Amino acid sequence: MTARASLTVVIPALNEEAGIAAILARVLATRAPLAACGVAELEVIVVDDGSTDATAARAALDGVRVVRHERNRGYGAALKTGLAQASGDLVAFLDADGTYPPEHLPDLCRRALADAEVVIGSRMAGADSEMPLTRFVGNRVFAGLVSLLSNQRVYDSASGMRVLRRTALPRLYPLPDGLNFTPIMSVRALHEGLRVVEVPIPYSERVGRSKLSVVRDGLRFAESIVWSALGYNPARVLGLLGLGGVLAAAAIGAGLVAARLSGVTTLEVWGVAAIFAALVSGVAGVSLFNLAVTFNYLVALFRRQPVRAGIFGRPLFDPPLDRHFGWMGLALIVVGLAVAALALALGVRGWPIERLWLYLVGSALFLLVGLQLAISWAVMRILEELAQRDRLVAEDLRGEGC
Repeated sequence: MTARASLTVVIPALNEEAGIAAILARVLATRAPLAACGVAELEVIVVDDGSTDATAARAALDGVRVVRHERNRGYGAALKTGLAQASGDLVAFLDADGTYPPEHLPDLCRRALADAEVVIGSRMAGADSEMPLTRFVGNRVFAGLVSLLSNQRVYDSASGMRVLRRTALPRLYPLPDGLNFTPIMSVRALHEGLRVVEVPIPYSERVGRSKLSVVRDGLRFAESIVWSALGYNPARVLGLLGLGGVLAAAAIGAGLVAARLSGVTTLEVWGVAAIFAALVSGVAGVSLFNLAVTFNYLVALFRRQPVRAGIFGRPLFDPPLDRHFGWMGLALIVVGLAVAALALALGVRGWPIERLWLYLVGSALFLLVGLQLAISWAVMRILEELAQRDRLVAEDLRGEGC
């Protein structure tokens, strides 16, 4: 970053005639503090996103450029329009409703100039906040979800006040046109390995009526966060679900074995339901886990990058567990066939079906899971070879493979 950088501040606005002039005056008043922290030039762009009031007219101040959308295209679309026209080394954005404090722009810029690529003005990191309780709880949930899926702690994933290095934008795009623009930016920044820093800021009650629907937009935020994370590390999402299914099946199986060892020889309706749940949970869990790891190989192949560590963000096995799926699958198939053969032999000797059906259910579970693991092992080895093809070709051309 240059010693004397330039900053573009983008402000999306939709029917904000009541507060737009005041927030712009506060932004323009930061010129001197910005200069003191190394920002020599300030550009301000207001994107009027199809307002039906006097927002555009009241935003037309000296030192402010107004860009208009003929129709409302969405919060994210307005930001992308402004960012596309920004000329600053740093780009910032904040809302037009007075909730975010422009006076803290120098603090955020200072971190961007020092070591960060994405600086988030965090409303949840200890500063004074006038956020309504429902939105406070919702933002805590979103931040927790982003943290879980990215394996990095985030306190405010949906803050609408940020400073970015303009060079980071290609790695953050594509981004949505709606209000879920900011949480998806957080997900992409973390998964892209950008240096993300949160700086505490106070948060004020907005001027005018909020355009955010807590339920509708909250569900959209959560869905967008999960789908975005799936595009980077599917094993983090699907693998957790699969692991939960396998653990549930194992717990039920352990309970059934304990019951049998304690002398229980017949099952009532809840016992049969438990066996059904174990069968479904076990097969579904292994299927989801296999799908998760397979997707990780596909993502690595598409992005031309190493396969991510998976569920816990770091390797738990060396070599990775999926490399053992081949022999594990064959072992389960052998066990399943042996149990089925035993049940058949006992049936020939006169054992009633009431004593044999549980053996057959167990045999089916072993066979299905084993087959899943064996097939997944073959698929993953092919994908791994394809993912490494470019590297191996380059090594051969350099003579390093000899």
